[in-house]
Amino acid sequence: MNQRSRIRRSFAIGWIVSLLLTGAPQISCAQVPTDSIIAKAQQDSVLFEQTFESIIAKAQQDSIKNREVMKDNSDLTKAKPSFKPNPKTAWRTALIFPGFGQFYNQQYWKLPIVYGGLMGCAYAITWNNRTYQDYQKAYFSIMEDFKADPNGEHPENWSENWVVFVPGSADPANYLRNSSFQSALKRGKDNFRRFRDLSIIITIGVYLISVADAYVDAQMFDFDISPDLSFHITPSFTPATCYHARNYGINICMNF
Repeated sequence: MNQRSRIRRSFAIGWIVSLLLTGAPQISCAQVPTDSIIAKAQQDSVLFEQTFESIIAKAQQDSIKNREVMKDNSDLTKAKPSFKPNPKTAWRTALIFPGFGQFYNQQYWKLPIVYGGLMGCAYAITWNNRTYQDYQKAYFSIMEDFKADPNGEHPENWSENWVVFVPGSADPANYLRNSSFQSALKRGKDNFRRFRDLSIIITIGVYLISVADAYVDAQMFDFDISPDLSFHITPSFTPATCYHARNYGINICMNF
C-alpha cells in the first residue's frame, strides 16, 4: 500500500508540474490567477487518482481470474487423457498372446470368456488325443496278437492294451478272434482321431475370433451408439406411371 501511495503521489506531482509548465505562457499572457490553476490541478490529480485506482482494481480482478483459469487448465492437464486404443496394436497383441488384445482394449470382462474357451478346447484336444492313443494301441496290439496266436493258446503273450477293453467277466480268447471287436477298436481309433482334429480346428477358430474381436473393439471403441432404437411407420404412395400401376404401402424407418 505504501508503494502504491508513493506511485500515486509521484504521478500527481508530475501531472501538476506538467500543467504548470504548459500553462505558464497562458498565465503570463492572460494573467490567470494562480489559485485557479492550483485548483484545476488538484481536481485533475483527484480524477487521476480515481482512474489509477480503478485501473489497479481491474488489474487485480484480471489477475485473480487468470489464476483461476490457470488452475483449471492445470487440473485438466493433470487429469488422465481419454483412452483410444490402436486397432493395429490390439490385433497384434492378441495374435502374440490370446487375451492380451482384450486387456489392451480394457475389455476385462471378456478375459474369462477367451481363456475359458481356450481351456475347454485344450481339454477336448487332450482327452480325445489320449483316448485315440488308447484305441490305436489296442487295435494294433490285438491285430499283432491275432497274427502271432490265432487260436488263442498263449494268453501270457497277449498285450494289455486291448485286454483292458474286454468286459471283466468275458474270456479274452473269444474277443481275440472276434472280428466285430476288432472293428469296434478300429472305429474308436478313427472316431477319436477325428474328434481330436476337430478340437484343434475349433481351438484355432476361437483363437482367431479373439484376435478379430480385439481388432473390432479397438476400431469401434468410440463409435457413437444412439439409445433410440425405435422405428417409425409412415404410409407411402407411388403414383401410377406407364411402367407400373399405382401402389400403396408403408415405410419403416429404424433409428440405430
